[in-house]
Amino acid sequence: MKEPLQRFTIVEHSTHVIELRMSRPEKLNAMDRQWFHELTSVMSGFGVEDEVRAVVLTGEGRAFSAGGDIDMFHDLAGNIQQVRPHLKRVYDAFHSVERCAVPVIAAVHGLAYGGGTELALACDIVVAGESARFAFKEITVGLQPGFGMVRAPRMLGPQWASYLALTGRDLDADQARSCGLVQEVHPDGQLLEGALGLAREIAAKPPLAVQVGKAFINRHTTDDFSESVEATALLFGTAEHADAVAAFRGRVGAGTGGSGSR
Repeated sequence: MKEPLQRFTIVEHSTHVIELRMSRPEKLNAMDRQWFHELTSVMSGFGVEDEVRAVVLTGEGRAFSAGGDIDMFHDLAGNIQQVRPHLKRVYDAFHSVERCAVPVIAAVHGLAYGGGTELALACDIVVAGESARFAFKEITVGLQPGFGMVRAPRMLGPQWASYLALTGRDLDADQARSCGLVQEVHPDGQLLEGALGLAREIAAKPPLAVQVGKAFINRHTTDDFSESVEATALLFGTAEHADAVAAFRGRVGAGTGGSGSR
């Protein structure tokens, strides 16, 4: 029997369509160790042990995900021996979305910062509400988005990836659509239904053809991450990162939400 989920809620909309909702609204759905563990576990089962044919990934509350939990960064700062296993845990979680047997549609509203944008990049299709804001905020705490540094250039091209990774600037929903990160934009009140409608459309297609299409499109997405792990691990050990994390915690108070990173 699988452990009950603490960071996610599964909502069944039909036999074939599932909503997987990040359920940590008080932390803006910030990602911690439990979050990464649960995402990896739940994604591995969809379409394998059930009749699910499409998943809609959403966030509860006013954000999709503000990124990594700042408390986790504080614990990792300067501890390289713990950073490498942490990064593997992070990458395994994002790869689990890519490797999921069925398509995963991100329904993004509010903030999708740092790991939130990386999570969207891992999904097969991204649908955004008008309030959506995407950004790689890692640069503001002396880091880079390890998964995003590899995935974003492939998905968005090197210049858009550089724009995001080197500035930390936000993209609104329309800008994200113009660069290829987002495929549809809806009013916030119609976002979930728009994403579910797309999921139902996919679920109505021949399931084996859909699964083969997803698997083939994503066949190279888990390659070439070893260098990213080492580069990102080095950044965790810098004084710049430690000072930036301490400053952030001082501004917002310990434990109040995500850092916009991973």
